[in-house]
Amino acid sequence: MPFRCKNLVLLIASLFFYFYGEPIYTVLMLVTILSSYLHGLLIDKFRGTVWSKVFLWTSVITSIGALGFFKYSDFFIKNVNSLFKTEFALLGLALPIGISFYTFQTLSYTIDVYRGDAKVQKSPIRLATYVALFPQLIAGPIVRYTTVEEELSSRTHSFENFSYGVTRFVIGLSKKVLIADTLGALARTLHGMEEATVAAYWFYAVAVSLQLYFDFSGYSDMAIGLGRIFGFHFLENFNYPFISKSIAEFWRRWHMSLGTWFRDYVYIPLGGNRVSKWRWLFNTLVVWFLTGFWHGADWTFIIWGLFFAMFLMLEKFALNKFFARIPRVFSHIYVIIAILISFVIFSADGLSGAVADLGAMFGADGIPFWSGETAYYLGGYAVVLLVAIFGATPLVKMIVSKAKETRIGSVVCNILEPVFVIVMLLIVTAYFVDGSFSPFLYFRF
Repeated sequence: MPFRCKNLVLLIASLFFYFYGEPIYTVLMLVTILSSYLHGLLIDKFRGTVWSKVFLWTSVITSIGALGFFKYSDFFIKNVNSLFKTEFALLGLALPIGISFYTFQTLSYTIDVYRGDAKVQKSPIRLATYVALFPQLIAGPIVRYTTVEEELSSRTHSFENFSYGVTRFVIGLSKKVLIADTLGALARTLHGMEEATVAAYWFYAVAVSLQLYFDFSGYSDMAIGLGRIFGFHFLENFNYPFISKSIAEFWRRWHMSLGTWFRDYVYIPLGGNRVSKWRWLFNTLVVWFLTGFWHGADWTFIIWGLFFAMFLMLEKFALNKFFARIPRVFSHIYVIIAILISFVIFSADGLSGAVADLGAMFGADGIPFWSGETAYYLGGYAVVLLVAIFGATPLVKMIVSKAKETRIGSVVCNILEPVFVIVMLLIVTAYFVDGSFSPFLYFRF
């Protein structure tokens, strides 16, 4: 297509894509886009006056209000009923797919326009394309307007970008279908065993944590790959988080688009770390309360967020100094244990489920450490566990990079890469034909 038509074609395709899964809520997304477009124009028109800030706040209230109404209404009603013994009826609203992601994207646009970090977009087609762009619409990463601002107006296509995009897409799809879904099956099996064991629950924690990583990083790979095919350069969302030596480092490597969003639009405006100790503690609690609450309308997500806040505080005031004096392997072990516990809370069925799962991990009610049933299931899934653990480190990337540094290695890699991509695509397709529907985990957020 000529460039003047490219955004329109992408927008129509994206709207059809969203409409196919969410017919009625397509209207909500279009209203959100229109609101952001008009607010951007008004913020820019009245720049330098009090009205610019007024329109910024009406934009924020409108976006957060829609998110709160559709995502959190029943959560608040349930808690009010429980606290005050009332009987308000639940609304029973279906969660619009991707609302947490596209709301944060529209917020970043209007806030950046107000700050002067982005130019106001006067083309409604370009702004709508940014928000509705189907590769990252429903499960992230959270793409800032400033990241794609220039590419909405001018972008190039090439065989190299197409090749990279297809490769990245197939790798992401393979991570989801071949690794994440298999780990999900293992997690469900271990969690549903008739004879629970301590070992089974710890391996359940490993399976759940790796499933979340490969599921969400796989989707991010697919979004980045599709974006590159269309000429967009989305930022990375994961950077091998399980090799971290601290919780702070883990969150610089995990879901980076969300972490940097809260840093730039909540943490720093609150004062960041350039404040008193008590104010820093308050800022940290606010950010991590919101981070947990963003993930879902359940107390388990809030506890999960505050769990990380607690460790960040401990690291700042005590743990970092302690781990600096001992071998680094111990700080890595500490991070892995904290992550495993956190994702058991994250994946639990309510607070009571989280307490039960954590209790089982530490031998509550005298459950045995090991059993023949545990050994049977772990033996059956040993290969995928080893592949997942190995794949969650940068070892594969390092080996390929080292090989490409030699002339022969470079030739071999260039030959094997397309073969690998085609084979993986065929295997994934076979799984789709023989398997069942398995949505991405972050669809529910």
